[in-house]
Amino acid sequence: MNPIARTIEPVDWMTILIFLGLLLLALGKYLYQTRFMNFLILPFNNKYISLYNKKGRLLSWFHLLMTLFQIINISLFAYLALRTLMPDLLARMSSPFLMILAITTLLLSIKIILQLTKGYVFNTQSLVKEIIYHKLSYFNYSGLIMFAINIFIIYVADSPKHMIYGGIFLIMIINIIGLVNILKNHQKVIISNVFYFILYLCTLEIAPFVLISGYLKH
Repeated sequence: MNPIARTIEPVDWMTILIFLGLLLLALGKYLYQTRFMNFLILPFNNKYISLYNKKGRLLSWFHLLMTLFQIINISLFAYLALRTLMPDLLARMSSPFLMILAITTLLLSIKIILQLTKGYVFNTQSLVKEIIYHKLSYFNYSGLIMFAINIFIIYVADSPKHMIYGGIFLIMIINIIGLVNILKNHQKVIISNVFYFILYLCTLEIAPFVLISGYLKH
């Protein structure tokens, strides 16, 4: 009897991440069906923010599920984008996806902590929590776009560059819609505190992108 070599293909870790994302979506829909359906139409109808902004806010289980879903998918999207657009940079990284995941989680956590600290210092905790919830909801919705694009890039697209640029464009549009709604809903407060608003934009919105782009250039 001659020995037969059996080759066991390694599990595709990106498929595991896609499955995990799908599991989080299914769990969110199963446990919070009405809230999930309102979340799906977020960019077209502000009903989700109006209904759930005061109910648990940042620490609700549905919001935490969608935030985890978003972190996984934005990290995977960033990995795929770097693999396509900057392969040399990715090659220099040790465990690149885990590094991107850690950086994404750390940046998001630091940003939220700084925003909450700013709200405490200026005694605007309620307003800051409301704005954070509003922004994170739209950012979490971006996770749905990234999830779909990740699937297309991994399993369908032969040339993913256009998918990546299209995904970045859609994510920007969704978050711009969220920012416009924030400005519209809080225009009186922003006008009366325009200096602090500009300071907030420079330190917590613009500065992280400047630092990241500077790192990628070098």
